[in-house]
Amino acid sequence: MAGIEFKHVVKTYDNGVTVVPDLNLEIKDKEFVVLVGPSGCGKSTTLRMIAGLESITSGDLLVGGKRMNAVPPKDRDIAMVFQSYALYPHMSVYKNMSFALELAKTPKDEIDRKVHAAAEILGLEPYLDRKPKALSGGQRQRVALGRAMVRNPEVFLLDEPLSNLDAKLRTEMRSQISKLHKQLGTTFVYVTHDQTEAMTMGDRICVMKDGIIQQYDTPQNLYDYPCNLFVAGFIGSPQMNFIDATVAKIGDSYELCFGDVRLQSDKKELEPYAGKAVKIGIRPEDFHAEKQFFAGGNVVDAFIELNEMMGSESYLYLNYGENKLVTRVPARYAKPSEQNIELAVDLEKVHVFDIETEQAICH
Repeated sequence: MAGIEFKHVVKTYDNGVTVVPDLNLEIKDKEFVVLVGPSGCGKSTTLRMIAGLESITSGDLLVGGKRMNAVPPKDRDIAMVFQSYALYPHMSVYKNMSFALELAKTPKDEIDRKVHAAAEILGLEPYLDRKPKALSGGQRQRVALGRAMVRNPEVFLLDEPLSNLDAKLRTEMRSQISKLHKQLGTTFVYVTHDQTEAMTMGDRICVMKDGIIQQYDTPQNLYDYPCNLFVAGFIGSPQMNFIDATVAKIGDSYELCFGDVRLQSDKKELEPYAGKAVKIGIRPEDFHAEKQFFAGGNVVDAFIELNEMMGSESYLYLNYGENKLVTRVPARYAKPSEQNIELAVDLEKVHVFDIETEQAICH
């Protein structure tokens, strides 16, 4: 069992700066968890605390139920894959992968078996005699993964391992790492600032800001039910549109009003906000050009500043009064730049947030 648990963990550096003020996080055995957030949010520090590369100021870190605060990195049964690959340039691929096993005095036949088994899974067998300089970026990253695999660790830690790769290779390596997790059946903790990586790879995603967990949930729940403005804006590409609106009570239901638009809602959570200002969130794909979505007051008549053609769909950058909006519509419904377009808001997909607390009111 290699579940990981942070209990009231604090990390303060010698200069007095606290990067993780009070971390409580549970990662289950064999789970693939992604830590995501902007630069400086504490995600890499959290990963390095698991590895033992950063000391813990206070609180407890448990791995497999055992307290790890004072356990040296080499005794933690944890393997880490870095952004920079960290391969030995003078060693062959085989030697890079076998080096840790040789240091541990592992029998030669066992080393050979483990290296070849990992190389076969990662498609590295043709390259075992090559030096890292003769490999592509994707191949080097696979060597770094293989070096971690041969140790058969209880926990894999991956610190932005794909950020040095081009877009095509990143997509390829994402699927390889996900497949690897299923094959190995061990706990993976993955750090990235790329929310696309987080959404496509993680069983659960931990969204962090300023060392504080904002939301910890499945990718789908993060997308459908963001708990606050930060998570709503961080998850999704292009990001969610935020619009200032007011709540009007009409009989037993409510309207969210901005410009000429009146979005109807029957959410009882809006009752305390009747007559007050709120922030509403609408994802780019929840604007529709198809007429069956038009329901009276949910239509936005906006000016297209730019039509960004993406193949089967278009990103439309719109002006609506004081609001700058981004929508994503099928290319056949898009219009050229500098024209007006009518788009309907999907009433089932509107998110409402409290302006002061920034917390979600309803979805």
